[in-house]
Amino acid sequence: MTAGIGTARGLRGPRHAGHTMTVDHLGALALPVGDDGVVLGDDAEGRPQLVGFHRSTPYDVLLIGGLWSAQVLALRAAGTGARVAVETGRPQAWTMLAQAAGAGLECITLHEVGRVPPMGATVGSPVVVIRDCGMRPPRGRVVSAPWQSVMTLLPYLSPVAPRLMRDARLVGVQRISPQEAEQTSRILGLSRAEREALPTLADGVTLWCAGQERHWVMTSPTDAETGLLGVARRMD
Repeated sequence: MTAGIGTARGLRGPRHAGHTMTVDHLGALALPVGDDGVVLGDDAEGRPQLVGFHRSTPYDVLLIGGLWSAQVLALRAAGTGARVAVETGRPQAWTMLAQAAGAGLECITLHEVGRVPPMGATVGSPVVVIRDCGMRPPRGRVVSAPWQSVMTLLPYLSPVAPRLMRDARLVGVQRISPQEAEQTSRILGLSRAEREALPTLADGVTLWCAGQERHWVMTSPTDAETGLLGVARRMD
């Protein structure tokens, strides 16, 4: 994988020093040791698909989909050690999540639209900014930068969607109308089968596009995520 998502074997993120342990401790491992990445979900073959938000170059992501998916990604990004700044016009939808994440630590912070402060992202303290600013998000005051990725959430296509799709290095599309699928297909260069599938997608399914790469991904919540956010849903 070159610019977008990858399987666990193709994960891209900052390199860390090696880890050592005794053989009798290997069975206790619950997560792979190695690069950092956020699990988007599984592909059709059941292989985990990951995206490396923590990069030494600016990285912009667009998700045309539901709040539930954006919040799952926010939780998982925080779980990789990122500070997550949510720029939102509906703080009530994010308050419980921000309070529950980090066991009391402010790993997810909420900010009014246009009021995200400089985050001071570094390789040791990466940042993910999530912009939940409605159908016409204004141009961000805080933009993507080294070790600071920006993910914009659009509930549906809007007049700003074509620009955002062209500027993003990774685009995720959930269930949309046939008319929206036609427009999205033209911009992203989708196949006829991909275009026709978009209006029929189940909740939790996303078509992730990075350049010419295409991946259908099902996001299945963990028990903890279900307890906090409920089951997967496209509509908020």
